[in-house]
Amino acid sequence: MDQRDHLRALNEFLRRHRGMERRQLLRAGLGLAIGSLLAPMAGVVSAQARPIFTASPFTLGVASGYPHANGFTLWTRLAPEPLAADGGMWNDFVIVDWEVAEDDQFGKVVAKGQARAVTELAHSVHVDVTGLRPDRWYFYRFRCGDEISRSGRTRTMPAADANTQRLRIAFGSCQHYQQAYFTAHRHIIAEQPDLSLFLGDYIYESNWGDDLVRRHHGDEAATLAGYRVRHAQYKTDIDLQDHHALVPFAFCWDDHEVDNDYADWRSEHLDPAFLLRRAAAYQAFYEHQPVPRSMVPRGPDMHIYTHLDFGRLARIYLLDNRQYRTVQPCPNPIKGGGSNDIDESCIGALDPKQTLLGAKQEQWLRERFKDSGARFNLIAQQTIFGRFDSIEGPKQTRFTDGWDGYPLARARLLADLERSRATNPVILGGDIHAYAVTHVRRDPDNFKSPIVAPEFCGTSIASQGWSDVAAFNARVPANPDVLFRRYDAARLRFDGHRSGGHGRSPADAGQRKAP
Repeated sequence: MDQRDHLRALNEFLRRHRGMERRQLLRAGLGLAIGSLLAPMAGVVSAQARPIFTASPFTLGVASGYPHANGFTLWTRLAPEPLAADGGMWNDFVIVDWEVAEDDQFGKVVAKGQARAVTELAHSVHVDVTGLRPDRWYFYRFRCGDEISRSGRTRTMPAADANTQRLRIAFGSCQHYQQAYFTAHRHIIAEQPDLSLFLGDYIYESNWGDDLVRRHHGDEAATLAGYRVRHAQYKTDIDLQDHHALVPFAFCWDDHEVDNDYADWRSEHLDPAFLLRRAAAYQAFYEHQPVPRSMVPRGPDMHIYTHLDFGRLARIYLLDNRQYRTVQPCPNPIKGGGSNDIDESCIGALDPKQTLLGAKQEQWLRERFKDSGARFNLIAQQTIFGRFDSIEGPKQTRFTDGWDGYPLARARLLADLERSRATNPVILGGDIHAYAVTHVRRDPDNFKSPIVAPEFCGTSIASQGWSDVAAFNARVPANPDVLFRRYDAARLRFDGHRSGGHGRSPADAGQRKAP
């Protein structure tokens, strides 16, 4: 039985036992099967390895990610019919050639090889390139049969002991395909960043919003086929494709890559088969992003938290605040799970067992703080980190889907950060569809407590925000640590496209986010 037979047998088993939530079974079964697909290529290549295409298979572009001092990861996915669940590929597997060069004409190729693109991973390709020189820009491309991809550009990080003086980082989050065009990516490219961080909600699984400018293909994504089509549709956006082709990426994810407000094993509406849905969403995420092959999911588990070092100048921590969190305290009884606005009567928020990162990730982060020798320590995660009273008025409230709903977990992270003496910590976030620059204090509930770090929370790439400025600004007096905030009520127009959609819809009731 070869690796494809193993996966077919596993998929048939899961189909017949759809109500099961056996995480260990899923992890072991899918991990074994997919792991064998990623093994080094055998010497024998089938006749299907050189296909003839009736349309370009590179409709989703090319991308790179997770750079280090001597390499990076390259990605593409073969999809001549990008909005078909199988991408329009009829082959079990095909061989894809890749090459990396020092010049855009590929006159000086410094690395090349072959990868196989298989049906079970939607004919995606992940190549972990090593052996390159540090702190350099490179060019790359793919070939399959007689078809050649566009060329991409990426870079390596400086050597560990390099005294680099400048790092340009872009970060963004929350891009809903229906609600606005992705023109923001065009403007990020113009800033020429060394690295782009995407901090969650890269896709939206659901269909909602006001004044839609385009439409999702299909209903809400809930199956592997649905998530594949949703990711592929986002990747057809030319501004997003250009950004991926010209700048290396690294990722945090949030809830909409899977389902609104999910927490580890529990969905917002208590779906009894949720882990099967999460497994499908994680696999589609892997298939469509330039993440290292070491991040291949094992069923509903996918290890994405990591760190990147930019010489001695900066260490970047990329956190996972969804997969390992305990469920939100005091959920709305109408929904059963998910977020809520709570006050001091919710004692569950003060349970010391509450965690956003999970014990293993907390320990990992603690150790990375300790061994960091970087001048700047950038903590990238998906939402606003500091205290933000979520409802207008004198009564102090907390929005439970972020750090305010897990105050003791936040206190542990801040204590670890202070004890480590990591220099110049900065916290980056997104999710709230508005700009905010805040002080993060040792005790965020005490506005006289010492300041530990500044926070920069970015607005959405293309997801609607608050219905009016007054609704947003009315919350500011209760939040004196918010030093800067901005909400733009009007849609912005660039080159005939609309960007930065705002407004609020009754259909958004289940998508409630902090201000």
